[in-house]
Amino acid sequence: MPNESELAALFDMDGVIVDNMAFHQKAWELFFDKHRPPMTLEDFMLQFGRTNRDLFEVLFQRKISAEEEARFGEEKEALYREAYAHHVEAVPGFVDFVADLKAHNVRTAVATSAPRINLDFVLERLPIAPYLDVLADSSWVARGKPDPEIYLKTASALGCLPRACVVFEDSFAGIRSGQNAGMKVVALATTHPLERLSPYSPDLIIPDFTQVDYADFRALIVGLS
Repeated sequence: MPNESELAALFDMDGVIVDNMAFHQKAWELFFDKHRPPMTLEDFMLQFGRTNRDLFEVLFQRKISAEEEARFGEEKEALYREAYAHHVEAVPGFVDFVADLKAHNVRTAVATSAPRINLDFVLERLPIAPYLDVLADSSWVARGKPDPEIYLKTASALGCLPRACVVFEDSFAGIRSGQNAGMKVVALATTHPLERLSPYSPDLIIPDFTQVDYADFRALIVGLS
């Protein structure tokens, strides 16, 4: 059984640290209007949580080149940042929750499928960087969620075993990624409602971080309440 000094919380960013998926959706709508891909936006939204490369290959239903990945990614993410720049705020309770974890010596990290520029964009606008030990972005991995690579690499960077980690996710692919990594998973009902998350069997579902505290976090791993 891991002790407190070995416990870790791994947070996805979009839809977890910030409730920004409506702004991503708006950016994708503009991208769809321009490129007219052979897929509906509604079906595409079910793929959220994956890396941009994976998303673009699903979207266009073909392999894309590194040049296309960079060009499409820059276009879409610029649309998102422009729309979201004056609206960035943490999901309710997040700052207090992560501060409480750090007060109990829990190791913490961001593990996002987003590019580093988007991670920096959020960190520049929220006072959370001092509470985070590791910042993992899409450049860390060759395989996006639901592959467990990003969570396993982040846990390794923290010096923690997977069984001592709790993943906080909002997307279907992200929940599966945490589970595939052998970690406990807390799902946030920000992007998807509770009834859509339940079939994925996360260990806990919460509306935001006001409904969870250190005791709940510790109980997920060590079985104590």
